[in-house]
Amino acid sequence: MSAPVKRQGIAAKLILIEARIIMSGWNKRKTNRIRRILDDLYERYNWRRYVPGDPLMFLYDFSEVEDREIVALVASSLAYGNIKQIERSIDQVLQVMGSSPRQFLMGSTKGSLDYAFAGFKHRWTTGEDISSLLLGARGAVRKHGSLEACFMEGLGANDADVVPALEHFVDTVLPDGQNRILPSPCRGSACKRLNLFLRWMVREDRVDPGGWNRVPKSMLLMPLDTHINRVCSSMGMSTRKSADLKTTREITGIFRTIYPDDPVRYDFSLTRLSMRRDEDQEGIFSRLIAGDLE
Repeated sequence: MSAPVKRQGIAAKLILIEARIIMSGWNKRKTNRIRRILDDLYERYNWRRYVPGDPLMFLYDFSEVEDREIVALVASSLAYGNIKQIERSIDQVLQVMGSSPRQFLMGSTKGSLDYAFAGFKHRWTTGEDISSLLLGARGAVRKHGSLEACFMEGLGANDADVVPALEHFVDTVLPDGQNRILPSPCRGSACKRLNLFLRWMVREDRVDPGGWNRVPKSMLLMPLDTHINRVCSSMGMSTRKSADLKTTREITGIFRTIYPDDPVRYDFSLTRLSMRRDEDQEGIFSRLIAGDLE
């Protein structure tokens, strides 16, 4: 290895150590410095040109919130595994549902849903799982008027975050018990896909389309997956190895200190950063903090 490469590697490690030191001693000046770094990252990556390959892209085709919330539930529930497989699976479900998923849902029966998705398979998710999810969503919409109203029924004014509402939501949509497509935080799950669903529907910016106006952004939790967990560990935000609810709350708590009104603001940008293949993660952080990331 050449001397310049060695020096660059050492510099990157020193900057990461500095970032960890900043994380370990919160005060207004240090918090503002980290926020400036993350805002720079947000301005670089939080654009729709980086969305292709993300299940979020399917939501852009639906202008009506009553359709979008159903699409978001389907897309987030299938957001695991190979990217191409995810796209094919979501598209397969949405093709069946047509131009108005809500209208399709309201006109469906258990028999018609079972028939429509009989041959569906996405890794361990079966057609029966999709049928159960959609049947439960139909029941929630019939009872509450929308998925948002169903979620809001479980959200208390004094709740610290969305966990109680998520538990209520899952219990309502799947009253006969969870399946693997819709885990509940009551068992300690990070509920990455459900938190992704909430990010898409609650936030509204250049990337997230929003539509749910009653859920405070400040109560959202980071959708903790391998990408975000790796980035946050590199920044010294957590030493926990398990990507569970406790880690999710710990990491979200730090982001809430940085940006109290919108703790998941940087989720998309950090995910895009961690997925870059042109350089190692430490090198990216080094150049980001130095201000010359292209």
